[in-house]
Amino acid sequence: MRFLLFLCWVLLAQSAQAAPDCPRIVSQSPYLTLALEWLGRGHCIVGVSRYDRQRPRLPRTGGVMDPDGAAIAALKPDLIVTSDWTSSTTLESVTPPGARALRLDGFGSLTEVETLLATLARESRAPGARQKLRDFSRRWRQLAAQVRGNGRRVLLVSACSGSPYSFGRQHLVGDIFAQAGFTVVETAPRIRHLRPGEEITDLDTLVARTRPDILVSFTPQSADHCSMISPDLPARIVGLQGDDFFHPGPGVLKAYAQMREQLGPTQEQQP
Repeated sequence: MRFLLFLCWVLLAQSAQAAPDCPRIVSQSPYLTLALEWLGRGHCIVGVSRYDRQRPRLPRTGGVMDPDGAAIAALKPDLIVTSDWTSSTTLESVTPPGARALRLDGFGSLTEVETLLATLARESRAPGARQKLRDFSRRWRQLAAQVRGNGRRVLLVSACSGSPYSFGRQHLVGDIFAQAGFTVVETAPRIRHLRPGEEITDLDTLVARTRPDILVSFTPQSADHCSMISPDLPARIVGLQGDDFFHPGPGVLKAYAQMREQLGPTQEQQP
């Protein structure tokens, strides 16, 4: 019993010492929760959006587009972080007095991902973040170089559920492949939706127009088993797990590991 009392006292003392250095954070986007956890600030998060599966026991604070001001205020946050899908007017209206609020992006390029992580590290006062950020920047460049796209033409699509869409060079997904040496053939800057009424309505037409060497389908299982993609398309079809590509942050390293395994240079491409 004395040992348990002593242990509780130690834990309380440590908590009291850590509290001033650990801001109370509300995270309104799951990718920001993942980034904060990677930075060692997951324990500082006191509330998350309704879409967040990383912290199921934490209070919910609405969505990205419709944050719940009352729920946020009840948590007395020091810092609110959300994506730029939350309008600045809406964010201002739900930010309690004395709290800081940040609208962050990261979906445009790997440079934006580095900026996102650096901003979160600074604003959350993450210890040891400088070296961690340097290691991240060095590591993703190493992994990208190991993939060696060698100019191969690639079409990047999400086409196994709902309306298909493809990714351009100015989207994070496109930049991940471009940094690895692939030629991203989609001409739309960020995302092209394939549906009735659009310039290109279906995947077959997009493939015929862009003439890729490889069609990458982001799906939890092999694209060969995706009923929306014809196996007769004139391109090699490769399925990759999309989560590592779609969440700006440290998951990029896993994305490159997938690419190296599935899309690395073949023997005839070796120098």
